[in-house]
Amino acid sequence: MSSFKTGRAGAHGSNSVAPTRHPRKIIHIDMDAFYAAVEQRDFPELRGKPVVVGGTPNSRGVVATCSYEARAFGIRSAMPAAHAYRLCPEAVFVRPRFDVYRAVSAEIRAIFLDFTEQVEAVSLDEAYLDVTASRLFRGSATRMAEDIKRRIRGTTRLTASAGVSYNKFLAKIASDRHKPDGLCLIPPEQGRAVIAELPIGAFHGIGKATEARMLALGIRCGRDLEQVPLPTLIRHFGKAGEYYHRLARGIDERPVVSNRPRKSWGAETTFPVDLSDPAEMLENLAGLAAGVLKKLVRYGLQARGLTVKVKYDDFELVTRARTVDRPFRDIRDVLPLLAELLARTEAGRRKVRLLGVSFSVLEKTQGPTTLDLFAAD
Repeated sequence: MSSFKTGRAGAHGSNSVAPTRHPRKIIHIDMDAFYAAVEQRDFPELRGKPVVVGGTPNSRGVVATCSYEARAFGIRSAMPAAHAYRLCPEAVFVRPRFDVYRAVSAEIRAIFLDFTEQVEAVSLDEAYLDVTASRLFRGSATRMAEDIKRRIRGTTRLTASAGVSYNKFLAKIASDRHKPDGLCLIPPEQGRAVIAELPIGAFHGIGKATEARMLALGIRCGRDLEQVPLPTLIRHFGKAGEYYHRLARGIDERPVVSNRPRKSWGAETTFPVDLSDPAEMLENLAGLAAGVLKKLVRYGLQARGLTVKVKYDDFELVTRARTVDRPFRDIRDVLPLLAELLARTEAGRRKVRLLGVSFSVLEKTQGPTTLDLFAAD
């Protein structure tokens, strides 16, 4: 983990503080070359090679993403595939497998939800987490980010970069600082100093056209932007001028918005030694299921859907699911179905490194609920 350091405070002095008395704790997670990294993980022959996901050398398609080996040749996302081929004729072009990317993204999102319910997914490979209220790691957002990165690597064999700060803008700036596999903290007292040195084209939300207009006004970096009066910014950029005015002062009050309701609750565990005994696997699944059922009761929910997740020792992931007519009352209702779903996998014939269970088709509980339902645990 690295923390951004500045040589001196400059004109901002000690006033470079968060806009609130108790700063928020925001983590931005950005997977490293996500689609390309998944392809290199699943197909060892691609490792170490310049990989381009999306388009073909002779098509009009564009690059969805590319590996870091390809980026060394100047290839970038959204670039025409034909141009990418001219930059690197030896690049390997592969078709996107969005079903696989979505499945991996769901694994990563499940990790996020163990830290906070306030998760805003920007895309399959990028999300903001508001961990202000979390008491994990004694409330240390940097230690949470470290653990998230560790768990992502352990679960998916992929790396992520993390940025930690007191608002979304600076958290995203931080996550870009030390890619790949980086972790950077920008604390409140350094926010404005970081922005002051930031080239205007590096401001997220300022595209090429707006950058050109700002450069024409002599605005080349955050320090220049801060010196422009608000009325001038509004005159040239409309309502967005107010946003730019706040950003230059380290102020970004946009909330982390959970952009979809939670449709399932689950838990999973990765074993230090691969399992080969189905009875031991079933015992672990039962423990996971009991814990999730208790959580559902705590939130006044019940479920009719059950999914078992199995990841084999070669990292192949499979799921098996069933929906029943009546909500599960307790773990005794769930055990037979767990055994049935596990038997529909190759667990036992193949070693297993991860097991998971999730409950779906959620409904509000009718009438009072109590944890006595789970006395059989």
